[in-house]
Amino acid sequence: MEDLGLNRSLAQPTPSFWAGKRVLVTGHSGFKGGWLTLWLAEMGARVTGISLPPQTSPNLYTLADVAAACQTHFVDIRDGSALTKVFRNAVPEVVFHLAAQPLVRAAYQAPVDTFSTNVMGTVHVLQAIRAAGRVRAAVMVTTDKVYRNREWAWPYREDDALGGHDPYSASKAASEIAIECWRQSFLAEAGTTVASARAGNVIGGGDWSADRLLPDAVRAWQAGTTLEVRRPKAVRPWQHVLEPLAGYLVLAERLWTDSAAAKPYNFGPASGEAATVQNVIELARQAYGSGRVTYATTHEGPHEAGLLALETARARSALGVAPRWMLAEAVSRTMHWYRGQADGAPALELCRQDLAAFLGRP
Repeated sequence: MEDLGLNRSLAQPTPSFWAGKRVLVTGHSGFKGGWLTLWLAEMGARVTGISLPPQTSPNLYTLADVAAACQTHFVDIRDGSALTKVFRNAVPEVVFHLAAQPLVRAAYQAPVDTFSTNVMGTVHVLQAIRAAGRVRAAVMVTTDKVYRNREWAWPYREDDALGGHDPYSASKAASEIAIECWRQSFLAEAGTTVASARAGNVIGGGDWSADRLLPDAVRAWQAGTTLEVRRPKAVRPWQHVLEPLAGYLVLAERLWTDSAAAKPYNFGPASGEAATVQNVIELARQAYGSGRVTYATTHEGPHEAGLLALETARARSALGVAPRWMLAEAVSRTMHWYRGQADGAPALELCRQDLAAFLGRP
């Protein structure tokens, strides 16, 4: 497959930095956390994973044998004492916090649980970092939806106001406030450098979450049914999963040596690359080779943002991080992954192929 949009001059994670590092990943049984754990293990990191058991069947954690790449602890991040015990035993040097209730529509059904996980769960992780005493760098992953969405045409910058109309967005904005509080009040003076990472909509093979665009498309088209798209004109900053993960890794490397890097960062496509849901589905259908779809003409259901884009100049200028794959390549690789897995290709091998292509390796 051709590597469209690959820029080898951009910053990449440094394998020699990660070799032998003690790294703790929360949410490692999820989609992004699974990919991150596999990447860290390939670079030689000693990974400890904390999460709930996989929430979908099938799931990347099982299919790609993520457990073989780390030491797994199935712990609810809302259980502060259990969480702190794992941290103290693992003695991590670097922490990536990805565990969350990540779904907008699910948050409407369970708003209290969403706030409990996304806010108090994050607070417990921050406290566990304090208790561990040896953490030097922490990347706390939130979302592009932390901004007070004004449905305007300009991309959001890291210094724009936080907010959230829906429970998911509001809970993530609140977690950002907690992160900043712990950074200033406790962690900076303890020698732990903390940054938050706000990523756009992530696609890639191995995601089977409900109410996610391409997983919904794959489920429908594999079953021979019609995909029903509820908000075809909604605009989002789509990116392949390896894009933000590369950013998180490069950010952690910078935090290791530069305490001034402790601030929020947006990770997403170039601001002009945000695309509608319908654009993405048409690219997916072309890459998949078939598939029926209907587009809703009226908006039903709970409120969701209509227009959302991120300004990523800070990540580019401060870290040297910018997109490698354009949208068409990201969608094509995602659908190729699902096609290959359905045809019997090992999930781990498909992940390794995508990672090698992303890094420009033969």
